Amino acid sequence: MGKVAFVTGATGFVGSHLAEALLEQGYSEVRCLVRAEPKWLAGLDVIQIRGTLSDSALIEQALEDVQYVYHLGAMTRARTWHELYTANVTSTMDLMTAIGNVCAKVTKVCVVSSLAVVGYADRAMADESTPCKPVSRYGRSKLAMEQALASVNLPMVMIRPPVVYGPRDRDLLTFFSAVNRGVCVVPRRDPGLSLVHVKDLVRGIIESTESPRTTGETYYVGSNDVVTWKALQNASQSALGKQSTLIRLPRSLIMPLGVISEFAGKLTNTYPPLNREKAREILHATKQCSSEKAARDWGYSSRVSLEEGVQETIEWYRTEGWL
Repeated sequence: MGKVAFVTGATGFVGSHLAEALLEQGYSEVRCLVRAEPKWLAGLDVIQIRGTLSDSALIEQALEDVQYVYHLGAMTRARTWHELYTANVTSTMDLMTAIGNVCAKVTKVCVVSSLAVVGYADRAMADESTPCKPVSRYGRSKLAMEQALASVNLPMVMIRPPVVYGPRDRDLLTFFSAVNRGVCVVPRRDPGLSLVHVKDLVRGIIESTESPRTTGETYYVGSNDVVTWKALQNASQSALGKQSTLIRLPRSLIMPLGVISEFAGKLTNTYPPLNREKAREILHATKQCSSEKAARDWGYSSRVSLEEGVQETIEWYRTEGWL
């Protein structure tokens, strides 16, 4: 039997791309945990494991003969700390317990965290030595997950991506839609951000997991260059064939807008992407990270240019009727 992988979060944006990449790289089996609908996994030659990480018997059975575990399952936003802690910490530790019970053949566990664990920082560019002072519940839950994993005795690598974009992503769709309408609103005095195309990220995830040099390490996997909002606007305009006006929003208005958006969400029983927690991240969290350690340890480098990545993403949005 060839390489066998178990993937959590495989029905999501990044996880579905990872499942595809594992198949393309010749894994003999890709087992994906699916809670409800297969979503982007539909039609892929993967083994769907129906259930949740709290079902220990199911997970232990699914882990039989698995060499590589890719844990991407997570909750990025929720109204309460309890929801985030349960999804991002408790479920992760449930998985680690199951792996520990059947770990004879597990070569490496990859856990995907987030740049959000850093939060406040003294400098714009974070690296693996930057202290973590998260400003949002999501960032705190991911840091709590990392801290809990420190006591786990398994061969493991931790990946902290910055903002991820590409086909199937809905977060930056808001930005592209605004450019498409001719108006682009961004925070004033923002130094830019690290972006990573989903293809680069999943390649980095696989390479780091299969590398013997990465065990016990944490890595940022992002782009080679910092992307300014102006550069992202230009790439979007080129892909869309349209022009737009860039409006730089005073920072004093960002939190009020987050409050208003969150209140409007309550009226429709939704929790919108722009909320008070997100506003705190926009205002105070580090948005840039260095991938130099990943480059040094296993040769990582982003390959998808901003222009190429934005073009591909917008073409996909248009094909799917999202834009």
